[in-house]
Amino acid sequence: MADYYACGPGEAVAAAMPPRSWVVGDRKARLTKAGQSAVGDGRRGALLDALREGGASVSALARTLGGGTHALVSGLAGEGLVEVSQPLQGRRSAFRRARTAAITDEGRTLLTSGGRLGSRQREVLERLRGEAAGVLVTRLGVASASLQSLAARNAIRVWQEVVERDPWANDTLPRDGGVEPPKLTSDQGRVVAALAAALDGGSFGVSLLHGVTGSGKTEVYLQLARSAVDMGRQALILVPEIGLTPVIASRFRSRFGERVAVQHSGLSDGARHDQWHRIRRGKVDVVVGTRSAVFTPLERLGLIVVDEEHDGSYKQEESPRYHGRDVAVMRAKRSGAFAVLGSATPSIESYQHTQNERYQLKTLPQRVSARPLPRVHVVDMRDEFAERGPDVVLSSALERGLAGRLEREEQALVLLNRRGFATTVFCRQCGRSVECPNCTVSLTFHRRDNLARCHYCDYSRSRPGVCPACGGGFLEQSGFGTERVEAEIQALSPSARIGRLDRDTVRRQGAAAELLHRFAGGELDVLVGTQMVAKGHDFPRVTLVGVVSADVGLGLADFRAAERTFQLLTQVAGRAGRGEIPGEAIIQTVHPDHYSIRCACSQAYEPFFEEERRYRSAMR
Repeated sequence: MADYYACGPGEAVAAAMPPRSWVVGDRKARLTKAGQSAVGDGRRGALLDALREGGASVSALARTLGGGTHALVSGLAGEGLVEVSQPLQGRRSAFRRARTAAITDEGRTLLTSGGRLGSRQREVLERLRGEAAGVLVTRLGVASASLQSLAARNAIRVWQEVVERDPWANDTLPRDGGVEPPKLTSDQGRVVAALAAALDGGSFGVSLLHGVTGSGKTEVYLQLARSAVDMGRQALILVPEIGLTPVIASRFRSRFGERVAVQHSGLSDGARHDQWHRIRRGKVDVVVGTRSAVFTPLERLGLIVVDEEHDGSYKQEESPRYHGRDVAVMRAKRSGAFAVLGSATPSIESYQHTQNERYQLKTLPQRVSARPLPRVHVVDMRDEFAERGPDVVLSSALERGLAGRLEREEQALVLLNRRGFATTVFCRQCGRSVECPNCTVSLTFHRRDNLARCHYCDYSRSRPGVCPACGGGFLEQSGFGTERVEAEIQALSPSARIGRLDRDTVRRQGAAAELLHRFAGGELDVLVGTQMVAKGHDFPRVTLVGVVSADVGLGLADFRAAERTFQLLTQVAGRAGRGEIPGEAIIQTVHPDHYSIRCACSQAYEPFFEEERRYRSAMR
């Protein structure tokens, strides 16, 4: 991997290791063969003499020889006189230990014989009598003095025990794996039978599962994982976003019980460490996680699923810059496992592989229970601007749609893939915008914090009262983001319960899952957000999806701009109508004739693929 992605071996190893596993040790220096005969004056000579007695840490040498030692060692290394190494050292154990107490035979005798015991001491012994494995001291709820007194009388035994941190503490779905699978549709049954047969073959293969939104791809994954586990093998399920992990993992937990682990950066380092070691010890049959979970140590790997395989989140931006989907396919090849790539909007690369017969193609063309795809209406915002002025955020059609859903107590999703309140703060006198000093891009105004923030480096400052360039006092705002959309909907319906899902509102660990849980539970009427709202969520009460500025991504300098616009619009429209009530999507754009928007509105993947392939062929 280090060679393929042009990164250091240490970076590649670090990507595959759990958090809190290693620390970088102190640099060690020792003389080379040439250095053994080298001589020098002053500090150079003193350093060579010190190393002739044997290798030493550079920090220890610096304490003896004073400042500049690190630079001197580096210089001698450049001359070939000194060899410097920096080994990785094992970190002090990252396992969590807690005191545990258990009743002894003397304690049982004391309890039954009516010996002298305080009321709290008797409660402790009664509690421990029914717990053969012992109870964590923190759960007993008694003072240390009472426990020390019982231990001194040999009534209880207290010891330190390794305790796993529980990533499922707030999970409300069944944990025992007792949930029965639903009856499959004919399409699902056909796909499961074909893929299970390929899995049973025990050899490497890749299948692209192209299913429309709401077609039941997750149930296919569950059934395939069951087939893998029944064959004595393990399954790895990758999802693109941390926010999707709790829901997907809970569904697997309801089928496979305690034999499910999770791996993603939203967990604490300690919880990730414990989950990783559970996997390594073979106590897990199914792992659900984000991009980094592709490296988990599964010895009996038989199935890898990459859900929403088209998603850009699988590509890591920091070194090593690997693509989780590609690494998953390569790992399946090396493990003799079967890989399933699932999406309603496959990447152009993956779909092209099916055309070249490198991947199998399986399809789910219908929604579960034959529910219809949402009706899609396109609003040409050029007409809205001509009629209502250039500052319109919500079209008349979307305003009516939202009002109707709120009146009928249904739910709505509204997407704008741009956060903040205003995209630019500019001066009317000189025309300059307030810019980031690091990136020289316009700062986005966030009204809730009264900050102008850079969305590249996260630099922020309070909104200026005068122009930083000319000192003029006429600053205005232009453009809009999710915060402005939220405010517009609230003004439209003051009693509406509105949530916002973007990077600004989910910085706190667990905030995204909490917000999605509230929306799923009916505590919110409208959820406004960036592309985070479009990814794989299943909300049966959502009957309306609104897209504000659907063409915001088409102007980016990226040859994938049309593909990503098509994928985002198709995915978010598919969040509507998953329950008993048919859904509707209203898409606002100033480019209604662009092929990515036109094909997304009709959920027509193949025509889009052909158009995009022609475009890319012409670009060669």
